[in-house]
Amino acid sequence: MKKLLVLFSITAIILTACGGGSKEEPQEGAAKMTAQESQELLAKAKGIFVGPLPDKMPGSENDTPEMIALGEKLYHETKLSKGGNQSCNTCHDLNNAGQDSKPVSEGSLPGKIGRRNSNTVLNAGFQFAQFWDYRSADLVEQAKGPILNPDEMAMPSEKEVEKVISAVPEYVEMFAKAFPNDKKPITYHNLALAIAAFERTLISKSRFDDYLGGNMTALKDEEKAGLKLFIESGCITCHTGSLLGGNIPNKMGLVKPYENTTDMGRFEVTKNEADKFMFKVAMLRNVTLTAPYFHDGKAATLDEAIVKMGELNLGKTLTTEEVSSIKTFLGALTDKKLEKK
Repeated sequence: MKKLLVLFSITAIILTACGGGSKEEPQEGAAKMTAQESQELLAKAKGIFVGPLPDKMPGSENDTPEMIALGEKLYHETKLSKGGNQSCNTCHDLNNAGQDSKPVSEGSLPGKIGRRNSNTVLNAGFQFAQFWDYRSADLVEQAKGPILNPDEMAMPSEKEVEKVISAVPEYVEMFAKAFPNDKKPITYHNLALAIAAFERTLISKSRFDDYLGGNMTALKDEEKAGLKLFIESGCITCHTGSLLGGNIPNKMGLVKPYENTTDMGRFEVTKNEADKFMFKVAMLRNVTLTAPYFHDGKAATLDEAIVKMGELNLGKTLTTEEVSSIKTFLGALTDKKLEKK
């Protein structure tokens, strides 16, 4: 019943978005909005996207500097892979917007390859769940998965991971400081707790946050025009909240079927027919830096991804000008530290 209500709500939003928006198409060099139009757009944006990203992620109130320092070291530790050649950072590269720019990632062992595109780790802890099929409830549970996945880091067991880490004196000391009340500080669970603590520091603020905070000049005229079109075209059917996604699941191919039917998404976890081709909606923060796109990495460019989603989930054929305008707005979601000056 809950899933039916969600799908009903999504369909209702699509119909509203497709039928009630302005038919004006912003052109290059979009005209400057009046003060009233700008205020109305900002008010609408605040209602849809909630507000700026918070300064802290859920759960961070329990994180200590010692846990965060340990988690950062573990995040970059290649000893956590069977081949000693991969760390969390390999597929979620912090020097590359938190991902690896590949359709799917290679595993630690020769010939192994992942099934789905690696999401960015930036802002990940704000999402309602982790992984494309949202099988993990939080960052702690997520951190435990890739290390033991035979197609990814391929460690044989939790005990083997604990054995490897326990053989490093620096880790013995760091775990003791991070978990001072534990008789046995080095455990697989504590390792995941530490990695999650570090990942909760990876908050990426953009000019769009400044805009949602009330700074009307944080976005350029062209970006405001793109935001207006993003809203009126129905992109907000799925991409809402402070992350512009990452807060709900939705069907890949809600209006028109997606051509890749081999990956059935959430269905592979639940075996529930209603979950076929259901995936977590991708968050759009830093999206201009995180190509390729979709769960299978099949969309090589952002233009292609925008066109596809218009067709598959909105039933719309977006013009070249509309795609360009929406992409211009999406550029304002880039971390201010990562924006090209």
